Amino acid sequence: MDFFSLTNMKEIIISTQFTVFEDAQDMPTDVQDLMKQAVEVRKNAYAPYSKFRVGVAILLDNGEVIVGSNQENAAYPSGLCAERVAIFYAGAKYPDAKVLKMAITAASDTNQTTAPIPPCGSCRQSIAEYEIKQEMPIEIYFMGEIGLVYKSDSLKNLLPFMFDKKFL
Repeated sequence: MDFFSLTNMKEIIISTQFTVFEDAQDMPTDVQDLMKQAVEVRKNAYAPYSKFRVGVAILLDNGEVIVGSNQENAAYPSGLCAERVAIFYAGAKYPDAKVLKMAITAASDTNQTTAPIPPCGSCRQSIAEYEIKQEMPIEIYFMGEIGLVYKSDSLKNLLPFMFDKKFL
């Protein structure tokens, strides 16, 4: 049989599901508070190159809220996304705490972002590591500067084929 034969090919379908809030005010109160902290910390982003500011607030099971903003560097790719700033700090400061919820917001200095902005691929992989480690899903809420907010019940929704330690 030819290695590249398609006769034994089959298709799989993977579906994901998101909750869509028309506005941040429609979210549960605790998530609104988390998103407000993400919006506030977004102002601290160091984004002189991309002009794209991201803020994140993470709620841990011990009640602590960890925030982060993106930090760029002229020696690209030495900078770090807001999601990784926050989740790495949470892991360093509270190694036994579980991440319950993550609120992400992004805004551009050059135009208004109205579409929900999800985590990039590197951030998805980093968040996946924590979700796998803690053996429970992380709720992820993400938005632009204004407008719709998407909620994913798990990082796995955003990255269905996660690479993890079982492959090593």
